[in-house]
Amino acid sequence: MPRMLDVSDEVRSEIGDDEADRLLAGDRAPASYECTSCRTPGDTDIEATSTVLFVADETAVLAFAHARCIPSQVVPVSEEQLAGAVRSISQAQTGAPGPGAPNTPTVPASPAAPAGAVADPAAQPTAPGQAAILGITCGLVLHDKVGHASLVVEPTGPVGRPGSTSGEDEFLDLLQDAGFQPVSDLNETPDQLAGWSVLVAMGKLHAILQPAAAGGSTGWWQAHQPLQVTEAWRMAASQLSEVTMYAVPAGMVGRQPREDLLRQALERAVSLGQVVAASLPLAGT
Repeated sequence: MPRMLDVSDEVRSEIGDDEADRLLAGDRAPASYECTSCRTPGDTDIEATSTVLFVADETAVLAFAHARCIPSQVVPVSEEQLAGAVRSISQAQTGAPGPGAPNTPTVPASPAAPAGAVADPAAQPTAPGQAAILGITCGLVLHDKVGHASLVVEPTGPVGRPGSTSGEDEFLDLLQDAGFQPVSDLNETPDQLAGWSVLVAMGKLHAILQPAAAGGSTGWWQAHQPLQVTEAWRMAASQLSEVTMYAVPAGMVGRQPREDLLRQALERAVSLGQVVAASLPLAGT
């Protein structure tokens, strides 16, 4: 019987009309699944479901999510991230393959992690205009008594514009050029930034995405290995459908092991005018 599936135009263009039609007819879509966003059960027979296609260079895997969690979309990931996700699958769920992908189950469950998870500093992300080593700290930050899933991005050294040899740190200026705004009050929720998003897939933080010149999204920062996040962080991100990204210059906040210490460090940085931020919607969570 037909499933209550949404197959977006971009997903359809990747998997083809025939495959999309088979999904909608119920031939290739599971009746039950584990939502790739909130990791709770879903049923394509009785509730609206989104198709989410994770695409790497040579492989693609189709996953399913509650439509209330995220819309149907194509999410770019690295081959390493996709292979690691497939290897870690702990619950068999059959998904329809994308181009060149096997009929592989998706959306594994992963355990919660301690608060203040920090990215591997050996990862090599791309900061606007220049390669840099960025540290990412996850934590809940209260905005008027409401906990918001937040990321604090801090490079390990100065970040300059392309071709600059002055050694001057222009990290915040580069982000403001991209649309991030200075923070004057940590209790206020920053505006959403169009085209940017945060990829939280299978219960882990994978990447921060920025608009691509040719359309769609591309990776601005990618975890060397997907970062585990706490259940509270993931639930806050899912409920609000967004993550607050704060950015600070090198050495401003540091690695804080507790959320109260993280907030104190952020408040000090705000008082010095050294924080920019934006609310980034979830993508492919």
